[in-house]
Amino acid sequence: MPKEKNFYLGKKHLSAFSTKGENFCKLNKDHLDFEINLLGERLSTLQEMIFAERKHKVLIILQGMDTSGKDSTVKHVFSATNPQGIRVVSFKAPTEEEKSKDYLWRIHKETPSHGEFVIFNRSHYEDYIVPTVHKTFPHKQVQSRLDDILAFESMLIREGVTIFKFFLHISRKEQAKRLLERLDNQKKHWKFSLSDLTEREYWDEYHEAYTKAFRYTHQSEAPWDIIPGDDKRIRDYLIVKILVDRLEKLKPDFPDIDPKIIKKAKAEADRLLK
Repeated sequence: MPKEKNFYLGKKHLSAFSTKGENFCKLNKDHLDFEINLLGERLSTLQEMIFAERKHKVLIILQGMDTSGKDSTVKHVFSATNPQGIRVVSFKAPTEEEKSKDYLWRIHKETPSHGEFVIFNRSHYEDYIVPTVHKTFPHKQVQSRLDDILAFESMLIREGVTIFKFFLHISRKEQAKRLLERLDNQKKHWKFSLSDLTEREYWDEYHEAYTKAFRYTHQSEAPWDIIPGDDKRIRDYLIVKILVDRLEKLKPDFPDIDPKIIKKAKAEADRLLK
C-alpha cells in the first residue's frame, strides 16, 4: 500500500485525501476483478481457520459519510465467508435502555469472542463525531470521549482483539450522485432519508471531526485506513487486501486432533462400513 495511507500521522486534512484511488490501484478492470476474487477466497479460508481455531478475535469498524458504501462493503467483501463465524452490528440512534447506560456499554457488549469476526457498521466513533458536529454536549465532555475511545480500544487489543478501522472516503459530488440514484431507483427508496440531505450541510464539520478523531485514535495495532470510495471496485480491493495481509500475520490454522482419536474413529468407520 502507498505511503499516503498514513496521512493521519502528518498534517494533512481528510479533505485533502483522494477519494478516487488513482494513487492506490493501477489495475485494469479485469485484473482488479480477478484479484478481488482471489483475495476473497483467501479471506474466506483465513476466516474459517480463525473460526475453527477459536484463538483470535477480529473487530472490523466501518465508518463513512452517508452513502459511502458501508452496507455494500459488508455484502461484497465478506460474501464468501462462513456466516457462522461473522456478526454484523449496525449502530443506530441509542434506545432508551442504551441512553440509561454509559455510551460505550452498547458497544462493548457486541465485541467479538474467540473465533469470531464482528463488523461494526458505524461504531463508538459516532458518539464523538455527531456531538462534535452538532454541539449537543459541552465541548469538554465531547473531547474526553477521544480519551475513552483510545483507552477502550487499547484494552481490547490487550485482550487479544485484532482491530481494523476503515473510513470509506467519498467525494461530495459522488455522494450527491448516490443520493439521486436512491431517489430515481424505487428499489433503493428504502435507503433514502431526509436526514441524509440535512447532514450533507455539515460536510466540512464532519471532515474536521473525523480528521481529529483519526489523528488521536490511530495506533499501530489499531490503525485507521482511509479507503478511497468513489470507485467501489477499488474500495473492495483495498479493504480485502488489507484484511488478508494483516490476518496472515496472525498465522491461523485448523486445529489438530489427537492422532489416537483419528485412528480410533477410522477403525470404527471401517467396522460400520463392513
